[in-house]
Amino acid sequence: MTAGVTVAPATPENLSRWWEQLNDPILSDLMERARAGNRDVRRAEASLRAARAQRGISKAALFPTAQAVAGASHSYGNAESFSGTDADLFSNGFDAGWEIDIFGKNRRALEAANATMQASQEDLRDELVSLFSEVALNYVETRAYQLVLTITESNLAVRVENCDITRWRREAGLTTQRDVDQAKLSLEQVRAQMPALKTSLEKAKHRLAVLVGQPPGSLKELLAEAKPIPVPSENIAIGVPADMLRRRPDIRSAERQLAAQTAQIGVAQAARYPSFSLTGSIGLESLTFSSLYSAGAKTAAGAANAAWTLFDGGALRESVNVQTALQEKALSFYESIVLTALEDVENALLAYANELERCRALDAAVRAGQSAYHLAQQQYMSGLVDFQTVLDTQQTLLDVQDDLVESQAEITADVIRLYKAIGGGWTPYASSRTNMTNSSGGDKS
Repeated sequence: MTAGVTVAPATPENLSRWWEQLNDPILSDLMERARAGNRDVRRAEASLRAARAQRGISKAALFPTAQAVAGASHSYGNAESFSGTDADLFSNGFDAGWEIDIFGKNRRALEAANATMQASQEDLRDELVSLFSEVALNYVETRAYQLVLTITESNLAVRVENCDITRWRREAGLTTQRDVDQAKLSLEQVRAQMPALKTSLEKAKHRLAVLVGQPPGSLKELLAEAKPIPVPSENIAIGVPADMLRRRPDIRSAERQLAAQTAQIGVAQAARYPSFSLTGSIGLESLTFSSLYSAGAKTAAGAANAAWTLFDGGALRESVNVQTALQEKALSFYESIVLTALEDVENALLAYANELERCRALDAAVRAGQSAYHLAQQQYMSGLVDFQTVLDTQQTLLDVQDDLVESQAEITADVIRLYKAIGGGWTPYASSRTNMTNSSGGDKS
């Protein structure tokens, strides 16, 4: 295991609300808003409802169908048709039909529909996993821009002070116009960074608003105050990554798609064998409406039918080959998803451990840079160094401070990507596989 990450049991409850480990109430509030308002989640929920309805259609094919029928007709006779009289006919009754699923075609179709519905459930969960990670990443980006903007504003104030110092020293004849111009140049360079930083910050806020299903600018008040970047613990209990991959919705969805396509092979195979059906009807028929419900108006009929395709030029056989090839394609997709998931986890673990090391080095560099800058400033005031030395140390400090903020944000982002890689973020909102089975009637085919 990569250094810095603890291999310890991780409960589904902790993984399902992993962002709470960052101890940021505003982030938790944004997660709740995103779950309720994100449009992509609503689209996935609608797809799931459609899959459940489609599954109901497939299940209905296992049962007989019955219709209530009623009718009334009147015919006019003429001499040319050997009938010179008019006639009325009234009818009322029930028709029923049932295809007997001897070779399992309808059962395999129901099995495919069940698996497709379960894949849609996993797609919804995958949408939630992606949504929560995107909200968290954009939130971290927003806080990072706020921190960089604060650092830049602080540096801007220092450079304004430097401009004043060089101007006073120039007026006192202790330095040259060159130092004044260099101080002004340095000041304006930092000032020029401010508009771009503000633009990036506002864009990050707008993106967050859209993710939670609100118009851009609606989160301005919530995010107005600059807050620190949420910091995770260096030791993260995620369990054994290979075990945690079992909860990844994209893997579970690919497995269900594979199961659905495997069932389609059974549907195609069953189509090559005879089909059997029963039909029947009971009712009343009469030439007059007044006698329609009399004992003599009763009618009944029944029939048994069998059909078997004897020759189709090999179409049914090729249909089986098509479904078999699609099943092999689904299997390859499933295996690819598993390998990609393993890569995601390993990359996230590696990036997190290495970024921790980088952050420690940058933190030490910032402390050294602050010391070097204050020393250069004192030496300049004493006439021991030129002003260029002050500018160089100041710019180096600003660059390292920006790098440190970037590294701090990247550490949290790596943790977010790690939780996404192991499929964290969906248990409290999407029903379990058990609930799905219960809702489907617990059919076994």
